[in-house]
Amino acid sequence: MSAEPIPASAPEAAAVLNGTDSNGTEALNATAKFVATPEGTALAYGSLVLMALLPIFFGALRSVTCSKSKVFSQEYINLLLSVYFFGLGVLLACPHTHEPCTSGTAGCRGHRGVSWAPRGVVGTAGVVGTAGCRGHRGVSWAPRGVVGTAVSWVPWPTDVQNLSESFPNKQYQLLFTQGSGESKEEIVNYEFDTKNLVCLLISSVVGVWYLFKKHWIANNLFGLAFALNGVELLHLNNVSTGCILLGGLFVYDVFWVFGTNVMVTVAKSFEAPIKLVFPQDLLEKGLEASNFAMLGLGDIVIPGIFIALLLRFDVSLKKNSRTYFYSSFLAYIFGLGLTIFVMHTFKHAQPALLYLVPACVGFPVIVALFKGELTEMFR
Repeated sequence: MSAEPIPASAPEAAAVLNGTDSNGTEALNATAKFVATPEGTALAYGSLVLMALLPIFFGALRSVTCSKSKVFSQEYINLLLSVYFFGLGVLLACPHTHEPCTSGTAGCRGHRGVSWAPRGVVGTAGVVGTAGCRGHRGVSWAPRGVVGTAVSWVPWPTDVQNLSESFPNKQYQLLFTQGSGESKEEIVNYEFDTKNLVCLLISSVVGVWYLFKKHWIANNLFGLAFALNGVELLHLNNVSTGCILLGGLFVYDVFWVFGTNVMVTVAKSFEAPIKLVFPQDLLEKGLEASNFAMLGLGDIVIPGIFIALLLRFDVSLKKNSRTYFYSSFLAYIFGLGLTIFVMHTFKHAQPALLYLVPACVGFPVIVALFKGELTEMFR
């Protein structure tokens, strides 16, 4: 995932002078680039930070319960991720063979097609940036079945939980079998209830809304659901594995942002809920705003599953303390804030993992050193 390398708040508006008319009078055609106000920029970046923190915090908490209940096996999750990333890789690579899209400025319009990116690039790493591109005709795609499941995993506030408990709830079962008698074999055996059907209806409405309108609010609803499920369900075995994963993606992210323009191009041209966006011109244009700051889901899920691992490590210590979870969570806030600061200062897209990985790994390790639990952490 990538983002526009030049934030909309920097460079002043440019004016283009055309020739003269028949009377010798100069004709001025000025096309001004949108300049975000300080208030709009602060609102956009602040909202992105908040939206990034919510799925990490609640996803980590739910991962503790999920690890005990074992909702999905590792084989199932690995298969799901393989199919997901393979599909994204094919969708990204095929259009490139016909109509490659090159990176441009924040005002570019009318791109057709999607530039090539390595398999899984959208789902694993990203950068923080801004983009004002409109009119893209890229590929819009989400994994089949996600509409009916993602929203039902979103944590409910206490008052909504109380309301849902009083809601009349009936149990249903969807059963498909093959054969008869002793040779009968179950193909599908899925149990659900009325609440699941209500969630399916609501999420289907959001899905249709996004399919036809590509509205940024619908995009964010899907993005938050994906991020929450990713942090909750994707479990690392130990801290050593997490450090290796983050270290590899650290190098990967830096290369694809600073070494090529692939990340920037994909973020601008690929229309799918693979990033969180928030308009910088919301105060001026309301819900129809179109100049977005963005944050890739990979910059949420990848550090998020490591933070969730540290929370489970806290629980395993049985000391009624969440030291490593809170230290890594604060480290994520620091790293993301530093990413935004550097990007805004140098007016260039930044690989967020360049700042998030050292922070999320370094802070807990330092805490473990002071507490004398470093060996136990990496055991």
